[in-house]
Amino acid sequence: MDIEESEIILAQSKKIDLLEQKVVDLLDIIEKMKVKKGSHNSSLPPSSDIVPKKKSVRGVSTKKTGGQKGHKGSTLEMSETPDKIIPLKSNFCAKCGSIIESETFTLKAKRQVIEIPIPKPVIEEYQQYSCTCSTCEHVQVADFPKNVSAPIQYGSSVETLVSYYSVYQYVPFKRLQNMFSHVFSLPLSQGSVANILERASQKATGFYEKIKEEIIKSKVVGSDETGVKVNGKNQWVWVWQNASNTYIETSENRGFETINRVFENGLPNSTLISDRWAAQLKTITFDNQICLAHLIRDVTYLIELEKHDFSSDFKDLLVNIFEHKRTILTNQKAYKVGSIEAKELETKLNLALSIIIDPLKHPKTHTFQKSMLKNR
Repeated sequence: MDIEESEIILAQSKKIDLLEQKVVDLLDIIEKMKVKKGSHNSSLPPSSDIVPKKKSVRGVSTKKTGGQKGHKGSTLEMSETPDKIIPLKSNFCAKCGSIIESETFTLKAKRQVIEIPIPKPVIEEYQQYSCTCSTCEHVQVADFPKNVSAPIQYGSSVETLVSYYSVYQYVPFKRLQNMFSHVFSLPLSQGSVANILERASQKATGFYEKIKEEIIKSKVVGSDETGVKVNGKNQWVWVWQNASNTYIETSENRGFETINRVFENGLPNSTLISDRWAAQLKTITFDNQICLAHLIRDVTYLIELEKHDFSSDFKDLLVNIFEHKRTILTNQKAYKVGSIEAKELETKLNLALSIIIDPLKHPKTHTFQKSMLKNR
């Protein structure tokens, strides 16, 4: 083999190596493209899933299905004071055919059926009368109740139901309109629904401010934000909550401007639990806690996408933390800072954060680890 042939073979060998590497890289890209973000591995809501995911971020449970030991069950019990009693007495003897209506009957057994009465609108008419005083001839006219201000209007029970179904049960306007027509036999336009909700919101303003005050005083507050359509426009719904209260605010932006407008002095008494959104972390607080549920979804995505051991180890750590939390709740006793359990968790975290991750091979995993170090 002469020198020229050797050079050709060497060049071809290098080209083959280069092409093989490109094939490997392209296959890796194709594999990663198969991994889509959804509600199980990101902060996207379930409604954004193209195909609903049945995969859970939790591990396989060892518990049996159904109610667990110690769980307080609920049994349908008979009422001691039924609203309606229907006596069942035979008119004749099934054996000989004799008439037995005049015989003495003894209660043998009883069964109860729970029914909901068919709703029917009750129309209350207020009739205003006047009379002339025989002493001074003044024409005295009776006053309508303060809440009766129009010739015909919806009463407080209708407004309460509309508010409950719309705000608490999230029933859309069109379905509310159909429900009141079909179930309550009461025609109700979508414009009337909007007006009723506007009046209800005005009445609730004082109580809503009270909820905000409770959030500000709370030692622990959870917060998040999500995109939503408001009158056809993209906006953001922000939420702050503690164990007893939830405060919701709609805004046109997702930045710190909204937080500063709602809580101008921040939440100085609170440990704020949130995802790693910069605006949330910028809030004036007593302390911060990264939401572990968000982190589990994030590392689930990284496991599916880049398959680095760090992601699996970090997820195991988070699952372990939830197991410890259940133990704490069962024993009604929290771990102290220097306890064995706390030190073990701290050690596992240190090991996970010290793993060397190649930013070229696993860029997203590397970025996530950097974020964990930053928000340690």
